Amino acid sequence: MGIVAGLDSSSESTRIVVCDADTGAVIRQGYAPHPAEKGHEIDPQAWLMSLGEAAGNGLLEGVQAIGVSAQQHGMLPLDADGALVRAALVGNDKRAQSAAADLTDALGGRAAWTQAVGAVPHAAQPLTKLRWLARNEPANAARVAEVLQPHDWLVWQLLGRPARRTTDRGGASGTGYWSAAAGAYRPDLVELALGHQVRLPEVLGPSGTAGFTPEGLLISAGTGETMAAAFGLGVGAGDAVVSLGASGSVFGIHHEALADSNGTITSFADATGMHLPVVHTSNAVRVLRGTAEMLGTDLTGLSELALKSTPGSYGLVLLPYLEGERTPHLPHTAGSLHGLRRESMKPEHLARAAFEGMLCGLADALDVLRGRGVEVRRVFLLGAAAELGAVQAAAPGLFGAQVVVPQPADYAALGAARQAAWALGAAHGTLAPHEPPRWPTAASQVFEPGDDLPVGQAVRQQYIAVREESYAGAFLSSQ
Repeated sequence: MGIVAGLDSSSESTRIVVCDADTGAVIRQGYAPHPAEKGHEIDPQAWLMSLGEAAGNGLLEGVQAIGVSAQQHGMLPLDADGALVRAALVGNDKRAQSAAADLTDALGGRAAWTQAVGAVPHAAQPLTKLRWLARNEPANAARVAEVLQPHDWLVWQLLGRPARRTTDRGGASGTGYWSAAAGAYRPDLVELALGHQVRLPEVLGPSGTAGFTPEGLLISAGTGETMAAAFGLGVGAGDAVVSLGASGSVFGIHHEALADSNGTITSFADATGMHLPVVHTSNAVRVLRGTAEMLGTDLTGLSELALKSTPGSYGLVLLPYLEGERTPHLPHTAGSLHGLRRESMKPEHLARAAFEGMLCGLADALDVLRGRGVEVRRVFLLGAAAELGAVQAAAPGLFGAQVVVPQPADYAALGAARQAAWALGAAHGTLAPHEPPRWPTAASQVFEPGDDLPVGQAVRQQYIAVREESYAGAFLSSQ
């Protein structure tokens, strides 16, 4: 069918992959860092500069369609002429925490928000950034006539800034003013945050076309990084993805939008027409890093130590709530170590307890999804810590599922390229609008629970018993 490209503009760089539209084979790749800028206010021209550098040396020669993935949690306020009112606000900007609390109360609490849009306001959302703008920069807020996210803005720029502005379901579901369940905007919530209505981009379907560049290049709908990475990985129904960052996130692919009255589940849409319920934990790899520092080693050394211990860590149980916790909802608690006995007071047992505590905390998040009917047959583990031997040894038994560790790749850019191939095929009539191209799944290592499953589940029950003794009912109240 031809050649397509996917570009991912993350918070740090632009990565581009050029792929065969039929097979997904990577033909060429490009990379460029963003110009160094710190903080939560960014001139988006930096993204265009990085894009231009990454696409240099004829990288896009012969390309027929481009898909765009970009960092989520960004808000670009435009005036009536399409000019930026101020720098883009990006990331988890803690300045907006009080604005999030104000918005939560203004609509009647957490349950009211989950019913409205499937998510409780938090500091990262564009909606909450609008509230912050209205409170702190009222003159700028008054000028805002429309709002875009980073991938919306980049698509618009590639198309030559046409009158039409577009987004996709995945990106829209992260704004705080679009409901994945209803498939519609809530403009009243924008007015609640900003004080007046604004123009919002048209929400395209998964195989939709945003437009064509002056040179005739098709630009697909684009999406957020999480949705693009899921599409690039090739995950589907029965799959869950556990992302091991400093904090953690767990999401599954589901046929309907999910939400809960406590806001434990964030109801996103994916890039294929399905839904992507997400559960966050405040603590993941920060648990390992903290333990490694305590023991005077690094993550690799901590893993080697942990593998000298045995499942259950000689009775040690670490509740890994070092920064408070979101799942279960314990925002003001601290981590704790239980089961100390003379024979368990050895570095290797503490190291093992750190890995088991982190993974059990993520298994709690998985159980929130399972409890709402999300099927989990296999778990994809993402992040550098997924390569650690202690994680790979313990995770299948604790999660109770096959664990897949994909080889490192630019999955968000690959997902954007796959979307471009889909839009191109749909436009030419060679692909159905509801059937994405069948590209090979990610090359991966696969780990089965096997005979270790009963042992892993016993360790998990030991953890649950300690958690319930310490915080009775906290986990149940988070579901």
